[in-house]
Amino acid sequence: MFQDLGDFNSSKFQVSEFILLGFPGIHSWQHWLSLPLVLLYLLALSANILILIIINREATLHQPMYYFLGILAVVDMGLATTIMPKILTILWFNAKTIGLPECFVQMYAIHSFVGMESGIFVCMAIDRYVAICQPLCYPSIITKSFVVKATVLMALRNSLTTIPIPVLAAQRHYCSKNQIEHCLCSNFGVTSLSCDDRTINSVYQLLLAWILMGSDLGFIFVSYALILHSVLKLNSTEATSKALSTCTSHLILILFFYTVVIVISITHSATMTFPLIPVLLNVLHNVIPPALNPMVYALKNKELRQGLCKLLKLDFKGN
Repeated sequence: MFQDLGDFNSSKFQVSEFILLGFPGIHSWQHWLSLPLVLLYLLALSANILILIIINREATLHQPMYYFLGILAVVDMGLATTIMPKILTILWFNAKTIGLPECFVQMYAIHSFVGMESGIFVCMAIDRYVAICQPLCYPSIITKSFVVKATVLMALRNSLTTIPIPVLAAQRHYCSKNQIEHCLCSNFGVTSLSCDDRTINSVYQLLLAWILMGSDLGFIFVSYALILHSVLKLNSTEATSKALSTCTSHLILILFFYTVVIVISITHSATMTFPLIPVLLNVLHNVIPPALNPMVYALKNKELRQGLCKLLKLDFKGN
């Protein structure tokens, strides 16, 4: 398991792999958690694939709002797939070891996908703001070109700003400990094993989380406050109801996403007292939104419900 330090002069590693122990305090029966987790994972994959199929097949859904929803579905599947296969191999086959490169790649992917999801929520907030507050300008502002540019911008933002997280973690010196009380390679969990100072790692992640996520959340809050102000001034009850219905589904998902992010950040300070809480929240935050997002949109959006009914009827006839 351990290799001579001389083999790792260039990377400063003394251990060749990490061991992911799983959920702290419940190792003896944590395998039972695989059932709800695998169900959530399968639900996330199937529901998001279904959303993509519906958007692709229904010409009426070829609009910017649904394009962003489709991109969110892809991001959600990527986020869930980044962590769930490894967690399930730990719970089912006790395969707890993970190589250092694989661990840092997973760390990078998790942060990139979480940041991307936050970015897509911002894009969706802009789309709804223009649609409701500036409806005459909507066709000229929110175009297919806008969707592509906004998505590329968010992808670049998140892929570049998260690079220092695994790079800084890789620069730490892991001299003896290699057991992580977690089921995924979180930055805090991995760097807590280092023998040297990890202050810069913690500071950068917290700054990135609060600046990136904080600015996204602030932008979304302002957008929906302006939307609410405009909606309340509408004379038509039907138009008000439709606008609020569309925004409600967005807000449900946004509030859940950012609430858990904030709680995870706060509970990391209580890791030593209640280590299971941040670990469990971290895992659930990466698997529940991917399963929840398509269900909320499908239930709250009339066009998606109609597309789903058409798709199920076609499948039924085909059988």
